[in-house]
Amino acid sequence: MDRPLLNRCLAEFGTTIFAEMSALAVRTGSLNLGQGFPDADGPEEVREAAVRALRDGRGNQYPPGPGVPELRTAVAAHQERFYGHLGLSYDPDTEVLVTAGATEAIAAALLALLEPGDEVVALEPYYDSYAACIAMAGGRRVPVTLRAEPESGTYRLDLDELRDAVTDDTRLLLLNTPHNPTGTVLTREELSAIAALAVERDLLVITDEVYEHLVFEGEHLPLASFPGMRDRTVTISSAGKTFSFTGWKVGWVTAAPELITAVRSAKQFLTYVSAGPFQYAVAEALALPDDYYTGLRDDLRAKRDVLAAGLADAGFRVFRPAGTYFITTDIRPLGAELSQDGDGFAFCRALPERAGVVAIPNAVFYDHKDQGTPFVRFAFCKSIEVLQEAAGRLKALTAG
Repeated sequence: MDRPLLNRCLAEFGTTIFAEMSALAVRTGSLNLGQGFPDADGPEEVREAAVRALRDGRGNQYPPGPGVPELRTAVAAHQERFYGHLGLSYDPDTEVLVTAGATEAIAAALLALLEPGDEVVALEPYYDSYAACIAMAGGRRVPVTLRAEPESGTYRLDLDELRDAVTDDTRLLLLNTPHNPTGTVLTREELSAIAALAVERDLLVITDEVYEHLVFEGEHLPLASFPGMRDRTVTISSAGKTFSFTGWKVGWVTAAPELITAVRSAKQFLTYVSAGPFQYAVAEALALPDDYYTGLRDDLRAKRDVLAAGLADAGFRVFRPAGTYFITTDIRPLGAELSQDGDGFAFCRALPERAGVVAIPNAVFYDHKDQGTPFVRFAFCKSIEVLQEAAGRLKALTAG
């Protein structure tokens, strides 16, 4: 990819909308349901573990390149604990790599595994860094669009469209399940078909599974656990979403040794190492009892239901998420005037002044902008009181 084209790609998929909306939230005193960060910190015992590490001098200097042994061991134990019944396990010494959050893991994996001109098939809409990282690696993104189904209030993957998107130039598939922003959780049948396609066409797969513990309907099944996928899948997760420490930026990769070696080779020229003391704390977090994980899920399910009901009551068409902590809505039922003629960007830019609430236009996550134009994303990783207040403000706007 030539430099001007790369620069255009990066400019097109810049994250200025998030900075813009956060600035609007501050300026207008609005409730920020745009960016996906919780409004409360994670478990106190995990915070105390970070403080102990700092005081004990653990991780204050460069940690080991692959990550501290305690965290790599904890990641491997976590995989065995939750997915061992699926036959999935990893060697902490050769098959686990600690990264500066999932975002660096995605970047390092794409930089390591792509050659210029390779095609990457990704499910659209997608996390904005995917497009930027594919561009930086010199790859060509090929979007397969998840289709909104108003009747069921869900999004659907067309497996035939996915198969048709794969060509002789396709190097890998980039998946995200549970999926941001739609909240889709890919089913066993869908994952089985994806695995069969990857094996048939000899594709690598990168799976972003940061919302693995935020599943409200269905179940999270790591793609690496499917037949033929263990040695061709790079699985990515992180502590930010599971433990409500998004600012710590501690993520990890699990994969076969040769894939880990490749990703680490790219990662060492990005951050080199990061988050030393926090790595020790996350190792302790991963060992929290089962009731922590079920409590997190149940708490966010209740918050989802509060905001979903409030949005529906205000007149939005709600696509009820099966996972993550985002709700996608269609603004067109609000009418042409309130919805800014169904333009999500215009709607979100006007919403802070009109209602004191911030949201994100889904079109920023699309190559096919027209597919995402009327959709808007709200985050529900906030307190019940904040979500109720936001729902009330939106209801007052549409009632007026």
